[in-house]
Amino acid sequence: MSLEVLKNALPEYARDLKLNLSTLAAEPALTQQQRAGTFIASAIASRNDTTLRAILAEFAPQLSPEALNAAKTAAAIMAMNNVYYRFVHLVGGDYKTLPARLRMNAIAKPGVEKADFELWSLAVSAVNGCGMCLESHEHELRKAGLGVEQVQAAVRIAATVHAVAATLEGEQAMADTSPAISAAA
Repeated sequence: MSLEVLKNALPEYARDLKLNLSTLAAEPALTQQQRAGTFIASAIASRNDTTLRAILAEFAPQLSPEALNAAKTAAAIMAMNNVYYRFVHLVGGDYKTLPARLRMNAIAKPGVEKADFELWSLAVSAVNGCGMCLESHEHELRKAGLGVEQVQAAVRIAATVHAVAATLEGEQAMADTSPAISAAA
């Protein structure tokens, strides 16, 4: 499966998503590694098999084994952190003063440039909706010298990949439900 197959799997009403996938696959604000890792980390976070398989087929060959592992690591560690830090952010109070006491060693030595790992972590945090993590990763990226265009590009990729995954999940659910609705009518 490739990006073309993924675009063809989308219904006509999701035409804008098809166009965005094409545009973002060649996003010039990011390096090849940044772009490919962002697509992969976002696809993992979006939890749709069809989307993930197509994104991996398209972008995994563009990454070294270390970079692919780092993109997967960003998705895994942020799946945990986004839940925890979203809780801390939303509840507030004494929780902000407590240490997380969650192992996060991968963040210190991700196997790629720190900025790339931060970019992938930002994209996953956007998919997972963790404001505290978004602010933290955006701050680190800006400190590392990435511009607003690069940060925005990563979030645009995350938004589009997530929308593709949600659309395909919705289409599958409707297809699975259609016979039951017809039988009940």
